[in-house]
Amino acid sequence: MSRATAYIGLGSNLGDREASLWRAIEAVDSSSTWLKRVSRFRDTEPVGIENQPRFLNAAMEVETVLSARELLESLLEIERRLGRVREGPRYGPRLIDLDLLLYGEESIDEYGLKVPHPRLHERRFVLEPLVEIAPRLVVPGLGRVRDLLSKLD
Repeated sequence: MSRATAYIGLGSNLGDREASLWRAIEAVDSSSTWLKRVSRFRDTEPVGIENQPRFLNAAMEVETVLSARELLESLLEIERRLGRVREGPRYGPRLIDLDLLLYGEESIDEYGLKVPHPRLHERRFVLEPLVEIAPRLVVPGLGRVRDLLSKLD
């Protein structure tokens, strides 16, 4: 069974943000997906809808035997189990948010699955934790995460 390295973004701005992130990390680290690294948690400004609580964000590196689609479905199920309700405005407040950022060196553009994550290169709250855990990481079609982050300065 082949394995892939994937990167997942985590965020929370409702309830006990830190506890929510740790519960999500523990849930992702399972029989088919193994935690390799997790970044420090960062307190960040909301993006999109500014009139909401601040976020706690992080990124994790995992190794998985799941396909990209299966991993995404697993992340969505973890969100549901942890109490995420997908109602209200896009980019609104949420108990937990898990985004599949990168899956190996693949570029995927399918219904409901886009890898690399479409806005990864525009978001400091995603790039900073990625640079922390994988400074040499290359985003397919966009370049090194370190260089992408420096473009935001």
